[in-house]
Formats: sequence, C-alpha cells, structure tokens
Amino acid sequence: MRLRSFRLRIALLSAILAGTALVSFGLVAWRLIYAAKVNRLDARLESQVIRATRPRLQGRWGSFIASLPSELGADTDTPIALLVLDQQGRRLYQSDNWTDDFNINLLLPSYSPFFSAVQFNSPGHLSYDSEKVSSPQPNRKLDTSPSADRLPDGTLPDPQVMTQRTATGSWRVAAVDFPPAQAVLAINLQAIDQEMAAIRNIFVLVISGILLLIAGGAWGLSGNALHPIRKLTSAIQQVTVTGLDQRVPIGTGDLEFVELIQVFNQMLERLSRSFKQASRFSADAAHELKTPLAILQGELEHTLQHTEPGSPMQQSLSTLLDEVSRLNSIVRKLLLLSLADAGQISLHKVEVNLSTLLTVIVEDIELSAPHLEVQTHLPADLAVWGDLDLLTQLLQNLISNAIKYNLANGWIRIAGHQQGTNVQITITNASKPIPLPDRERIFDRFYRGDPARTRKVEGIGLGLSLSREIARAHSGDLTLDPTPPGQTSFTLVLPGQVEASDTITPSKNL
Repeated sequence: MRLRSFRLRIALLSAILAGTALVSFGLVAWRLIYAAKVNRLDARLESQVIRATRPRLQGRWGSFIASLPSELGADTDTPIALLVLDQQGRRLYQSDNWTDDFNINLLLPSYSPFFSAVQFNSPGHLSYDSEKVSSPQPNRKLDTSPSADRLPDGTLPDPQVMTQRTATGSWRVAAVDFPPAQAVLAINLQAIDQEMAAIRNIFVLVISGILLLIAGGAWGLSGNALHPIRKLTSAIQQVTVTGLDQRVPIGTGDLEFVELIQVFNQMLERLSRSFKQASRFSADAAHELKTPLAILQGELEHTLQHTEPGSPMQQSLSTLLDEVSRLNSIVRKLLLLSLADAGQISLHKVEVNLSTLLTVIVEDIELSAPHLEVQTHLPADLAVWGDLDLLTQLLQNLISNAIKYNLANGWIRIAGHQQGTNVQITITNASKPIPLPDRERIFDRFYRGDPARTRKVEGIGLGLSLSREIARAHSGDLTLDPTPPGQTSFTLVLPGQVEASDTITPSKNL
C-alpha cells in the first residue's frame, strides 16, 4: 500500500537507504574485525604449535601449557588443548582439554593413529602396550638433539590452521609436522565470540540511533522543503468568492515554485473573470427580466379584471398569471443567489423573534394544509439578529418543502432551542425515503428529485439552495439531518447574539 504522506515517504526512503548502507558497512566491518582477530590468533597459534614440537622432558609440559594463555593473548579461563605425537603417531603429550572429537586427519594427512597401542594412566604420562610397543631401554637419556629430518636451519614449517566444531564449542586448531614431533594446538573461540557479540550489539545500538537521527533529519528537511507548498496552500485557502482578486506574490517564493505560483495566479485570473461574468450575467438577466415581467403581470391582472367571470378567457389569463408569478419568483431567487455568490447580500439586521415568526407560519399551515398534523416545541424567546425578510423567506421555504413532500395525513414537527450562543431550529416531516444520491445533491441549484421535472410537486429546485445561502449570510448554516426511514429533517443554526463585525445596511427591494 502506498503511503499518502510525502514527508513520511521521504523519511522512510532516507532511513531505508541509509540503513542499507549502514548495515552493509556494519556487516563488512564486523567480518573484518573478526578476520583480524582470527588472523592475529592464527599467528600466535602457529608460533606456539611450532614450539610444542621441541623435545621436552615429561615434567616440563605443565609449564609450557601454563604459558599458553598469555602467549595466545587469552584469559586463563579459555580452554586450550594440546596433543603432541612422535613421527610414528605415538602420543608424547595430551592436555586435559583434549578430546578425540578433533579431526586430526584434516590437518595431518600423514597421521596414522597409534591409539590402539597407546594407553594413558593420567594426562601427560604415557604407558605402552607391551605387545605392540617395545619398552624403552632403562637409564637411556632423552635425545634432545635436532632430528636429521628437520628443516634446514632458519626455515620453519607452515602449520595448518582451521576451525572445527565439537561438542564443547568452536575451536581454532593449528597442526604442524615438524620432526621429530607432530603437534596439534587448539583454543576455544568463545572469548572471540563474546567479543564479537559485544561489538555486534554496539553496532545494532549505534546503527539504530543513527537511523533514527537520519529519519528525523529527513522528516525535518522534507518539512522545510515543503514549507513553500504550505505557504501556497495557505494562500489558496484564503481565496474565497469575495477574494478572487488575491494573488500569491512571486517574489517571496523559491525559484523551484515560481512556475507553480505563476500557473496558480493565472488560474485565479481566469476563475475570477469567469465568475464575474457569470455573476454579472445572472444579475443583469434578473434585472432585465424584472421590469418586463412586472409590466406583463400588471397587464394580465388588468385584463383579467375586465373578462367575463368563468369564461375560457378568464381561465387562460389566470393560468398565464400563475406562470408569470412563477417567473417573478425565479427571477427574485436568481438575483438573490447572484448576490450571495458575490458575497454582496446586504442584511438589514434587527432583532427577530423566531418563536413568534414560526407561530405565524404555523397558523398559515393550518389554513393551507389542514390535513397535516403540526407539532411545535418552541420556547418563547428564541431571538436572533438578522434580516427579517430573508429569515422569513428561509423559514417559509423550509415549511413549504415540508408540506409539498409530506405524506397523506402526515405530520410536521417544529422544534427549537438555544444551544450555547446559537439558536437551533429543526423542522421534521413525514416523507418518502430520500435516496443517497438525492441527499448529496439536495442543496444543488435547480436540482429536483423528480428527474422528469414534472409538476406533480410545485417547485423549481432553488428554495433549499437559497435558504442555505441566507443562513450562511447570517453566519449560520442549514443541513439535512440523518433520520430514520419515513421522515426528513432539516436543521437551521443561527448565531443568537450580535457580532461586533456585523454591519447594518438597508435591505434592497428584491
């Protein structure tokens, strides 16, 4: 799944790349350190295994074994094993830590075990099977002179070194065939393993800390890099219907974002020009239609008064007069909406008692729709500051919708209450369920739930849109509430007190 945050992607990518490099470096460094430690140990093992081939009296092996930890750079607790054989494969010396798990044949290919003929009474002391090995001559002095088959003077053999695993752990084993003896010296690698484990833990902690620093640094740098974008976003958010003339100054932006700012300013210019043209067209059309419609309505009313009652002419004129009245209503609403789009609705604010206003409207419902049951729950002092004419039109639109889209023998419920500093009015009515697509577009202009636009229900699809614009012009809002099936509910929220920024201007005759 792709991460949607650009900053997070940058931080993670930086951490992954840096982490890969650091882990690779750590692995290589760890292997080099391990190899250096093993190579240093190998050099000491080779030196000491060659020393072990020198002829010694039986009692001198103990001191040689005791010197090995310091010579090998190991602790006294580190297990060290030594096996010394003569050229015939007989054991001359075996230390306490020696185990037959060591594979000597890998190091001394010429080794032929003589173990079946050699028995140990105790470590370091030999006895020979009299049937297979002749007993040494009594009072014979140990020959410590170099054997004739030893290497020339000044030349040392090349010991074989390898790592072997036994039941007691990993061992570094060195072996040499240096007449007159063969020697195998082994040291347990637990000390090196412990040191490498400590180094590994240090690497893990250091790399983890560095990765956190890199991720944090990448997060901060990406945030700093995105600062011009945030400035541009802030400038875009400040652009409203009433502020389409605003532009983002190019001189304050980074060079990388100059082209983006220029494109944005050009888009604002086109948007502002188109919006002004659309608003001017709506306003001009409404103004131009207003006078001819008023004249036409007056002529129809005058002619209607002089026609014979009940005649076909009177019926035709009445129909035409209704259509002209409908056109007048559309023109008024279009003019008001064009002013709302331009943010130029002038409000003549006075104190309006919504409880009294709704009571008067409810009385009209009882006359126009006596078949509906009306319930009201209104306190007596729901007062707001607003334009009386516009608020009356808003509430009449909502009540008119509740009547038109009600069910046969349905009901209307009107409730109001004070909520903090706001006044909330909820108008609920019985109705058919509103489909979800219609709910999402219910405040769109000229949108009606009837796609065929028949006149089974009177209306042009501007009432709810206009009502919401009036509410927003009063710093309030109008919303469609979620309701159970079989009912529809709208909630109007208006500020219940005068704001310091309110300006009272004469209302225009719409």
